[in-house]
Amino acid sequence: MGKLQSLSTFIALSLSLSHAVYGAVGPVADLTISNADVSPDGISRAAVLVNGVFPGPLIKGNKGDNFQLNVIDNLTNATMLKTTTIHWHGLFQHGTNWADGPAFVNQCPIASGNSFLYDFTVPDQAGTFWYHSHLSTQYCDGLRGPLVVYDSNDPHASLYDVDDESTVITLADWYHTAARLGPAFPLSADSVLINGLGRASGGPSSDLAVISVEQGKRYRLRVVSISCDPNFTFSIDGHGLTIIEVDSVSHQPLDVDSLQIFAGQRYSVILNANQSVDNYWIRAIPNTGDITTDGGINSAILRYSGAPEVEPTTNATTSTSPLVETNLVPLTNVAAPGEPVAGGVDLAMSLNFSFNGSNFFINGDTFVPPTVPVLLQILSGAQSAADLLPGGSVYTLPSNATIELSFPITATNAPGAPHPFHLHGHTFSVVRSAGSSTYNYENPVQRDVVSTGTAGDNVTIRFKTDNPGPWFLHCHIDFHLEAGFAIVFAEDTTDTASVNSVPTAWSDLCPIYNALDASDH
Repeated sequence: MGKLQSLSTFIALSLSLSHAVYGAVGPVADLTISNADVSPDGISRAAVLVNGVFPGPLIKGNKGDNFQLNVIDNLTNATMLKTTTIHWHGLFQHGTNWADGPAFVNQCPIASGNSFLYDFTVPDQAGTFWYHSHLSTQYCDGLRGPLVVYDSNDPHASLYDVDDESTVITLADWYHTAARLGPAFPLSADSVLINGLGRASGGPSSDLAVISVEQGKRYRLRVVSISCDPNFTFSIDGHGLTIIEVDSVSHQPLDVDSLQIFAGQRYSVILNANQSVDNYWIRAIPNTGDITTDGGINSAILRYSGAPEVEPTTNATTSTSPLVETNLVPLTNVAAPGEPVAGGVDLAMSLNFSFNGSNFFINGDTFVPPTVPVLLQILSGAQSAADLLPGGSVYTLPSNATIELSFPITATNAPGAPHPFHLHGHTFSVVRSAGSSTYNYENPVQRDVVSTGTAGDNVTIRFKTDNPGPWFLHCHIDFHLEAGFAIVFAEDTTDTASVNSVPTAWSDLCPIYNALDASDH
């Protein structure tokens, strides 16, 4: 008993000193999803938690690992939904499309009182990812956390000394009202949380997250936007940042002093702790709501070892070298798919947006989740877009083809811009970025979430269809996805069944879900 007690005391002390994300788990782990009250900004509300914490624990593994993540649904609060699914954002899920997570695209939700094992391997990816509920707006209520796949042969390993749990930084918007009880399109969040801690404007002076560094060391900070809506401008007073990874893709080192990060995006940056021993403000300024840092809102603390445990007094300076997306160059396989000319692909599509005051539309259709998941429809024999539901929102793509998507934005077609669009199952080359009219087929940034910009932009991406199955493409502002801002690409329907062998437990999800009373959804 004495040993047990001292161990628990040690663990408690370690947690209190770490100021980082809660104890990491994985690649084999139980993830228990439950409801509890939390007060990350000093104001209490009910939430959806993973293993009792917000954000969810860091899930970590190594390149090549088999992840076995057993999701146990203990949810009881119907306001935030009692069923759930989890998406492992950025992982390709080649051959395991059934484990991708989006409700009614790749699976039926997991019922409360049940569990489901997400069992997949990560053979050829490494970097910074995240995970979140992919059912309605549930992740806004708390089910979101970071996921890192480490690479023992990281090409950038010589550039940093420290890369561990303590250097993962999550940026989140936080609301004092459950997503389904608040407005369909909130004007702004109530607070911004960095590693799960923050302050609300006019609220109590609650604890802020502390990132601890030692003078003279170089840190790989993995900055993860687990946002439901706003983008953030991230910076650290007195320090430059060197970007080496974009959405899990290694890029050539790029020096910046601030970066704009949209919902779902990730950047690894090198921070050289070469300043005097002191405390420095870390800032994550949202694009909506209170954009100051008065009273420590939108902030965390970078604390050098030996500095007093007090809040910083550093001042923000005007950014002179902000991130420009077109300056990012991949480290390997740099050319965009297809021929290096306009229209040099097998299939080019323009996605035309519209909005009717309550719903978003793509090419005239708003996405309404089907009652039968798209993957199950395909496995049951439906092969063509005409046979797949929801009608107008599913596009079939041929195998081993080069695809180009354009997202033209006008002053009125998509309110709430800029919209960050995420493609499941792939990374893509951004051949035309927001704020640019230039097309780069030679060495464009590669990522899995892209800002589609503002009026006048026509962001254009390219990818190759090398991953059979239905893959969601959607705005990562979760309130916009809930309003139908999505389509599904049914890629290589002919080979989907042979490539994606589904477990019995997956096949059982829909009958269990369909037997539930609506009050248990």
